[in-house]
Amino acid sequence: MLQIIQSKVGRLRLIGFLEGISLLILLFIALPLKYGYGIPEVSKVMGTVHGALFLLFVFNTLSVGVEYQWKFRETTWKVLLACIVPLGTFYIDQKILKRMDPSNSK
Repeated sequence: MLQIIQSKVGRLRLIGFLEGISLLILLFIALPLKYGYGIPEVSKVMGTVHGALFLLFVFNTLSVGVEYQWKFRETTWKVLLACIVPLGTFYIDQKILKRMDPSNSK
């Protein structure tokens, strides 16, 4: 686990994973509890957590893109789009980020 967070791409991968999980929790647990059972508290908490992770993912994507000199038209826009599309962060992790992660070269 420590190897993952030692590189900026590794941290971005971790944030993307957490952002994707938070979206799934929001969609499949928090919203049904809110609208099906009248329990809005979980939705409020998870909405805040997901929003913070979303922003963290966007800022880290831009930071990694600048540091690694990603071409916007080739890489950066795909990674940014991934955090908008449900399950996109998991897909982009496998297709782009995993290959770029220096801690994954083993």
